[in-house]
Amino acid sequence: MALTMAVLSLFVATSRWQPASAHVAHEEKGEPLEVSERLGSRVPLGLIFRDESGKAVRLGELISGPTVIIPGYYRCTNVCSFQQARMAETVGKLEKTPVRDYRIISISFDETEGAELASRSKKMHLTPLGEGFPPEGWRFLTGDAASIRPLLEAIGFGIRRQGGEFIHPVASIVVSGDGTIVRYLYGITILPKDLSLAIGEARSGIIGAPLRKMVDFCFTYDPAGRTYVFNLLRVSATVVIITLAAFMAFLLFGGKKRRKERPEA
Repeated sequence: MALTMAVLSLFVATSRWQPASAHVAHEEKGEPLEVSERLGSRVPLGLIFRDESGKAVRLGELISGPTVIIPGYYRCTNVCSFQQARMAETVGKLEKTPVRDYRIISISFDETEGAELASRSKKMHLTPLGEGFPPEGWRFLTGDAASIRPLLEAIGFGIRRQGGEFIHPVASIVVSGDGTIVRYLYGITILPKDLSLAIGEARSGIIGAPLRKMVDFCFTYDPAGRTYVFNLLRVSATVVIITLAAFMAFLLFGGKKRRKERPEA
């Protein structure tokens, strides 16, 4: 009964979740660009970028566990800024510890941008999170075309320059510690439960394996809605089977026990 009530409670909670919709930046200025998903592929960890201080950093030095990559550009005052602001709101609600459980990396695909803009953007979006959020938990990178292009190709992220701006999709890419792409999360707003489950998928090792199995069993990723959907039929069927099995075991073994305890006439 307790198990059944727990499942029903979970269903009630998940029934209020709304799917994250996909957005495309500057759609009115040209044909929208889409993401060509590369699930299972790896991002090139040897690429060199520059951090907020202008120091060269290898991508693999930052991706040591579940990591959310946000492609964009810092001069963008439209969708890119909103996307990162909403991400800050989302991570502020996560019951996970940055750096230890996950890391976020914003990467500019505009090779003309430098450390000054990256540092300004970092200050803008990390300040609302307070001193409890470590600076290492969210890095802001810039780079040259030699690093930007291979990364965008690896994640299937198309961009097109138009004047001083870019036409591009709006997506966050979740990778595991070895750079394997495990999930694309679309739109300006990403729900905390979607981000949390994607981070769980990206986790590796002994701790992550049971979590991944639980996620795969209880939730199904809906590519059309681009969100996780609670698999009510599968979980309900499992609960019914377990309940029936427990009831049959009770009748079988409970009946034998009562017969043994009954005094002979």
